[in-house]
Amino acid sequence: MDLNEKIAPPPPRILPLEPPFTPEMQALLTKITPPAAPSILALLRTLAHHPDLAERMAGWGGFLLGRRATLSLRDREVVINRVCARCGAEYEWGVHVAAFGQAAGFDAAQNRAIVDPSADDSALTPRDRLLVQMVDELHDRATVSDTLWPALAELWTPPQLIELLMLAGWYHAISYVCNALRVPPEDWAARW
Repeated sequence: MDLNEKIAPPPPRILPLEPPFTPEMQALLTKITPPAAPSILALLRTLAHHPDLAERMAGWGGFLLGRRATLSLRDREVVINRVCARCGAEYEWGVHVAAFGQAAGFDAAQNRAIVDPSADDSALTPRDRLLVQMVDELHDRATVSDTLWPALAELWTPPQLIELLMLAGWYHAISYVCNALRVPPEDWAARW
């Protein structure tokens, strides 16, 4: 993937809702919009076609990314960005790179190494490389090998390991939604 190449996205299959919103919808969208987002995300405005699901989904996603999460921001973003890259979910990858990449400490070489399986991964830390390998194994085989698991267990606690697996699965599901609905990219998000 060329991070500098801009490709026009296909048209959305379900258009994101546009303002003005009902007071109830505005309250829901405000509640589920991440603080780092400069506006209500197109993904959330699309999911708002099913308000009950959108609210429940935000609760789960909020847990994995919120104050109760046990993983560092960098660990979470390595996993999220690699999952989205492997699934071809440019929308979600771009939102996370733009909203959290700098805070997570990623530079351009690290973003390339995370997004592109054929890129040189020497820019990544050993810890980052373990997370990338975990995501790749989960993506390719839906499990983690007996070779990789002990290395992961040396660095992360059992609750964190469970959280890593749930995070990878959650963003796999988010990638499905973004890709299948063709959620239009945010103007401020990164593109590959």
